[in-house]
Amino acid sequence: MTGATPAPDLSVYLVADAGQCADAGRSVPETVAAAVEGGVSAVQLRAKEAGTEEFIALALAVGRVLPGHVPLIINDRVDVAVEARERGAQVSGVHVGQGDLAVEHVRRFLGAEALVGLSAATEAQLAAARDHPGRVDYVGIGTVRATGSKGDAPPGLGIAGLGRLAAGSPLPAVAIGGIVPDDLPGLRGAGLVGAAVLSWVCQAADPRQAAQELRSAWDQGAA
Repeated sequence: MTGATPAPDLSVYLVADAGQCADAGRSVPETVAAAVEGGVSAVQLRAKEAGTEEFIALALAVGRVLPGHVPLIINDRVDVAVEARERGAQVSGVHVGQGDLAVEHVRRFLGAEALVGLSAATEAQLAAARDHPGRVDYVGIGTVRATGSKGDAPPGLGIAGLGRLAAGSPLPAVAIGGIVPDDLPGLRGAGLVGAAVLSWVCQAADPRQAAQELRSAWDQGAA
């Protein structure tokens, strides 16, 4: 981010997946509310199987349970972000992958103050993100280890491999992919600004407790 806008806290970053929340027997807003109570500092909403109106309604519902300091980021769907904003949701931005709408177009739709994240998995992709004319605010680097939550996820890099990539990135970097609490101290020590977690929270019996474990582990990494 630039200018006077403070950088968002991406340290414990929940990717709230609608499918996984449903499999666990909970709604996405229920999961998000509990996770925020446990210490989640940012929420990305992912609903790959939802239609446009369903996704917008979900964004509105999630926005209603989020405190103002926790950014709501929409996965991939710029149209959903724009319309949810129009209907009153406090949508902070969008996270896109390498094959999604180009960042400059995302920025054009959402404006200069929007938070725009981009997935990256190689040095070349990180360099391109740094130099991108649309301004990338942070990169999501992964995966830490192989995960089944995303079919096109790259092979696991491990904490050391991911840390080497993050060290070469001039942009704030968030780790993603198969992360568990024991990983967080090492990721923080390697220079990541946060860890994006999906299954650990969405599939947990108690999302609040799962988020507390992540928060505690991240805080331990500062010692």
